[in-house]
Amino acid sequence: MSEKLVLQPKNDMEKDLPKEKFDELEAYIDSLEESEGTLIQVLHKAQKIFGYLPRDVQLFISRKMDITGARVYGVVSFYNYFNDKPPGEVTINVCTGTACFVKGANEIIAYLEEKLEIAAGQTTEDGRFTLNGVRCVGACGLAPVVIIGEKVYGRVKVEELDDILAKYER
Repeated sequence: MSEKLVLQPKNDMEKDLPKEKFDELEAYIDSLEESEGTLIQVLHKAQKIFGYLPRDVQLFISRKMDITGARVYGVVSFYNYFNDKPPGEVTINVCTGTACFVKGANEIIAYLEEKLEIAAGQTTEDGRFTLNGVRCVGACGLAPVVIIGEKVYGRVKVEELDDILAKYER
């Protein structure tokens, strides 16, 4: 019995990806002395190049490394670090380490979820914001910490969030 490969149609979130980025990824994979045991390393590089790991990139890696697409997807979907959806224009990371948790990180995440109408780990419908709860960022003296893009906000209070978000709205 032969299997027929059926690709799912692309959704609205998927974009055509530049060939140059695939060339860069291919050169990286080809530069590895051996491919056995390097899938996670390759996925890190691919996410750095593309910003996320869409289906086309996962299938490219699968073919280049001669492993199944299911195995690649399994690793991508298992680790929180990997994203298979494009991030928003502005990424909001809320530290959920112990110090930040004790100082109110959960209240900050809950407020942002309600304000942005998304859950942590999701992107707003307009593609503007992505909200993430992240493990300790190593700035416990500033707890609770919110990082937006490259900017670090320390000792954040829920009452300050509207003013902070206003800086990033269109």
